[in-house]
Amino acid sequence: MRRAVRAAVVMVGLVVLGVGLASAQETKPAQPAMDPAKQAAMEAMQRLGSPSEGHKALEPLAGTWSYTAEWRMSPDESPQSMTGTAVNTLIFGGRFLKQEVRGQPMEEGQPPFEGMGFTGYDNLRKAYQTVWFDNMMTGMMVGAGGFDATTRTLTDEGNFSCPITGETHRWYRTAWTVVDQDHTRYESYSRTPEGREFKSMEIRYTRAP
Repeated sequence: MRRAVRAAVVMVGLVVLGVGLASAQETKPAQPAMDPAKQAAMEAMQRLGSPSEGHKALEPLAGTWSYTAEWRMSPDESPQSMTGTAVNTLIFGGRFLKQEVRGQPMEEGQPPFEGMGFTGYDNLRKAYQTVWFDNMMTGMMVGAGGFDATTRTLTDEGNFSCPITGETHRWYRTAWTVVDQDHTRYESYSRTPEGREFKSMEIRYTRAP
């Protein structure tokens, strides 16, 4: 008898609780609809802040590579050479390409070369943006450019502070070409004091097996 009474009390309690929850849900005010202008702004932000067609040009550059580099500070100098490795990684959902480069010492007695760079595509400016820094200088190379789909070449132009010449805004331009699936070529150009342009660096990358 007591068990029956207890069961009846429990059932009544559950019914009361269910009615209360249902009533609370019914009386809960509905969320106001988002303002159309705000909704449009949110959608635009989502679209412009996400990887686009322009970011696809970065994909063939990702991977682990070995490289051979030659460079010179003036058109009359004999080029110097260096070999090393590069690990290029797409980060933040494919928005940016991160470069981590290691190489032989630039000169005897110096530490091994280390550098890092980032390349991305700005959907609003419709331009590629780059930044590069390494253990041979205290400034950053900053530039912007475009992409030629016909030649599969990513171009860049900017300036940096050069500890060799003492220039605070040394001009440069580059061309990074996808030769094929396993090879890319990076070319950098500078200017003489008279304004004559010359190739200051060429790096040939081969994808690691």
